[in-house]
Amino acid sequence: MATELTEQQIRAALTAVTLPGRKIDIVNGGQVSGIVIKDGHVGFTLEIDPAEKDKADEFRKLSEGAIRALDGVLSATAMLTAHQGAPAAPSTGDTPPGTPIGDGAAASREPLKPARHMIAVASGKGGVGKSTTSINLALAIAATGQRVGILDADIYGPSLPRLIGQNRKPQSDGKKIYPIDAWGLQTMSIGYLVAEDAPTIWRGPMVMSAIEQMLRDVAWDNLDVLIIDMPPGTGDAQLTLSQRAALSGAVIVSTPQDLALIDARKGLNMFRKVNVPVLGIIENMSHFICPDCGGRHEVFGHGGAAAEAARIGAPFLGEIPLEMNIRATSDAGTPIVASQPKSPHAAHYMAIAEKVLGQLEGAVKAGPKIVIE
Repeated sequence: MATELTEQQIRAALTAVTLPGRKIDIVNGGQVSGIVIKDGHVGFTLEIDPAEKDKADEFRKLSEGAIRALDGVLSATAMLTAHQGAPAAPSTGDTPPGTPIGDGAAASREPLKPARHMIAVASGKGGVGKSTTSINLALAIAATGQRVGILDADIYGPSLPRLIGQNRKPQSDGKKIYPIDAWGLQTMSIGYLVAEDAPTIWRGPMVMSAIEQMLRDVAWDNLDVLIIDMPPGTGDAQLTLSQRAALSGAVIVSTPQDLALIDARKGLNMFRKVNVPVLGIIENMSHFICPDCGGRHEVFGHGGAAAEAARIGAPFLGEIPLEMNIRATSDAGTPIVASQPKSPHAAHYMAIAEKVLGQLEGAVKAGPKIVIE
């Protein structure tokens, strides 16, 4: 039986890698982090100097080659990140309206657009069913004849492998990573590289670089729509996607309860600050129909998301019930829109998909610019 690979072995192998002109190897130089090992597949993050970006391919090949030479390694994938000092923070009192914030270099680059339309599915907090909504919305849009992909951008808590029932290493030609096809969708997630119970301990710049690479370096094939399952909250990852991706719009998922709506409101305001259209709000876990008595129970309250949408002038896209079949099919890797397309629960997602598609004709074409208003 083969000996299980360890992080120490990976680091030891990488000490043999030294870039031309350097006296210290990449491990002792502090450039290696985020090592993950899964069934013989190894992934790791390499930090490079932005001034050496023209050597990125050489850097990647040397590092991956050193790992592949180890016994028991089936594949090696290096995720590159170029860390640089943040620009001076603008003064909160003296900065005029319209001043760009964030990475000025990133703002000036051509926005990433691997699909004709890119839709961010977001929530202000976790636990509201955003990922289940994302996969079923993607499937519902695909059912209308669109070519659809889904990107799991939640680096710290990827759920797409479980939702689609596949967790395997994607193929690569050394330049592009090929998305994994599932249920008629093109899919990509950092979860394909990380064991389900392994934490991803990365700094903010690494997370942002990984998300950008999954947009730029994945061989998305002629997509009409790319659904981006956003991480919860309004942090670095959300700002990176809003600034670097040419988003056509955002969909906000919330439960009816007041606490969830408070956080959803923050997400809504963030997208408005960065000039991304809000395509609408979905009320998830809206109600529960008792399978025994047939009674309707509004476990988390009801109508809060619709009222919030009306208050801010955003479309209300619909309600998704708290339903055991939706939960069970998601856990089993057989999303309800794919496995039970004629069910009344799949019909909720189909109706929402039609409303979302109906708004895309007027969606923005260029990448947003982050401003302080």
